[in-house]
Amino acid sequence: MKQIAHNLKTGETELLNTPTPTCAAGQFLIATRRSLISVGTERMLVEFGQGNLITKVRSQPQKVLDKIKTDGLLPTLEAVFARLDQPLPLGYCNAGVVLEVGQGVTGFAVGDRVVSNGPHAEVVAVPQNLCARIPDGVSDDAAAFTVLAAVGLQGIRLVNPTLGERVVVVGLGLLGLMTVQMLLANGCQVLGIDLDSQKCALARQFGAEAVDLSNGTDPVAAGMAFSEGRGVDAVVITASTKSSEPVHQAAQMSRKRGRIVLVGVTGLELSRADFYEKELTFQVSCSYGPGRYDELYEQKGQDYPFGFVRWTEQRNFEAVLDLMASGRMDATPLISRRVPLVQAPAVYQELVTDRSLLGVLLTYPDVQPALEQVVQVQPRIAKAPLARSTPQHQVAVGVIGAGNFASLVLIPAVVKTGARLEAIATTTGRDAAIAARKFGFAQAVSDYRKILEHPAINTVFILTRHNTHARLIVEALAAGKHVFVEKPLALTQDELDQINAARQQAPNLQLLVGFNRRFAPLAVEMRKLLGARTEPLTMIYTVNAGAIPAHHWTQDPLVGGGRIIGEGCHFIDLLRFLAGHPIVNVSAHAIGAAPGLAVREDKMTITLTFADGSLGTVHYFANGSKQFPKERLEVFSAGRILALDNFQRLHSYGWAGFKGQRLWRQDKGHGAEVAAFVERVAHGGSWLIPWEELADVTQATFAAVEQVQ
Repeated sequence: MKQIAHNLKTGETELLNTPTPTCAAGQFLIATRRSLISVGTERMLVEFGQGNLITKVRSQPQKVLDKIKTDGLLPTLEAVFARLDQPLPLGYCNAGVVLEVGQGVTGFAVGDRVVSNGPHAEVVAVPQNLCARIPDGVSDDAAAFTVLAAVGLQGIRLVNPTLGERVVVVGLGLLGLMTVQMLLANGCQVLGIDLDSQKCALARQFGAEAVDLSNGTDPVAAGMAFSEGRGVDAVVITASTKSSEPVHQAAQMSRKRGRIVLVGVTGLELSRADFYEKELTFQVSCSYGPGRYDELYEQKGQDYPFGFVRWTEQRNFEAVLDLMASGRMDATPLISRRVPLVQAPAVYQELVTDRSLLGVLLTYPDVQPALEQVVQVQPRIAKAPLARSTPQHQVAVGVIGAGNFASLVLIPAVVKTGARLEAIATTTGRDAAIAARKFGFAQAVSDYRKILEHPAINTVFILTRHNTHARLIVEALAAGKHVFVEKPLALTQDELDQINAARQQAPNLQLLVGFNRRFAPLAVEMRKLLGARTEPLTMIYTVNAGAIPAHHWTQDPLVGGGRIIGEGCHFIDLLRFLAGHPIVNVSAHAIGAAPGLAVREDKMTITLTFADGSLGTVHYFANGSKQFPKERLEVFSAGRILALDNFQRLHSYGWAGFKGQRLWRQDKGHGAEVAAFVERVAHGGSWLIPWEELADVTQATFAAVEQVQ
């Protein structure tokens, strides 16, 4: 199928050929009939992509500076370039027909006409709470405006206007003109303000008054005149500008205790005097309404109780569609042009130069698209030919998952091994197609089972979310594939037992977990130096983990396993590697309960006792500064100390013949780990990390979390 994406590195907008996304539980597939280009938002993305590197870096200066301090300049630049080179899907205003209904979806059936926030693509997969059924009598053209209109509607709900109130809309672009119509339908008197005379004329056509600022009119004076000198009741700002002037002007024209809601984008250098003297209310509106960015609502389908949250984002969609069905909102005058999907890239170039464009509708073929789950890929940059005689070329790889870490770190490491890249799978299909073209995979697929069934693939890399690891390992081993799985190995003891049973049924297959730190060159050097020790070790591992929001998937025990099982396993494994003996006892203590500390597990100290008497302590803290290095490991042994700083420098104290070592850049062992795994698959041999160690480390994370709980 075809889909539009924008490359923030090159500034190019292109039409991608991608596999059709899979229909997961709680979702359905929609064959798109129309999608609306959100001129303001998408123009901003195109302009950003066409800017220079300095402009792009300045968009998030603190993140870049923090990374430079901890990782160095070159790794930071590489990370910035790699992230910018991940094409973004464009679009969020979609109207189409349901093709397939996923498990657990209620209230929708195949053949229903629906709107959604799906992107510009021939087929989209969307959770049910982000869709609404299109009433009879509302055309596909009009319905495509629904989601963008809901953004304006949410702003109106925050204003909470009453019948007869006088409301100003600042900015009469597509969003502003729809906001005007909805305010009029609400019984308000409306004044629109803009610099474009044609947009002002449209506002008047809808029944509002309008002020054209291009002729030098003072917007504050116009607002006061509109309110008969009393000051307007409310202002909705739908403009997009870096200036804070619209907010200042809104305050100046407001009555005492007036309301100002920002729906668009402006500067926010506010004057206290503007708001203090009149006791004004100022609020920033969030997208389509309640439920936005709540994963439980959007992705897992948990609706808010109707009696307590009357208007959710889905119910806002429905309200907009009802306005259209009743004739109180008319999108037809807002349509600037209709463009076939295949011509869309050229239109995006016009967005930057033609500010008069309002509603640009993309049209799609009327025929039902074929649900392609496999797409043959032409690499963007052809890979160098591989020597057919090399053992690595016998390793035919399929990758499941192409998230940020996979695309930035692990897949490039696989490419460097010279293994044969057969296929890559993601549920969206889009990410698989992008990664396949970038790295040189022969196929992009949206159903991971295509990889397990692929006769040529003998090795699978599982780089998906944590809750899928155990199931995919078991399926891959049963399919006769060698397996590399990113950490963690499992989230529960039951999952670990299932993997153990599966690996016993496949004794000739390799299984490696992504415990990369034990493959880092400085960690390997530490193990070598400690190899001749005659007494137990004392190890202190300080991890400046950084805060992650409580609602992030990694914090969800059912999806990410929590931060100790999901990430803490890395640090326990490195201590297990250096000690060289099994873990016999685990003791864990988390930060005490306090207001606002809903997640305690990410501020924990874990003490490990090893069979030889060694002690290891992991201080895993998420309440530190990003400017401090993420990891520091100190090992005390027989009057000597080794100190590893962020996998870039190894200090030596009291070690005869070894003064320390410094790398020119940080190396956490990802490349060495992947290369060693591919080599082991090609040549055979025992597992790189024995099962007993993998199970030991995984069970230690379980024990730590259980103690804290």
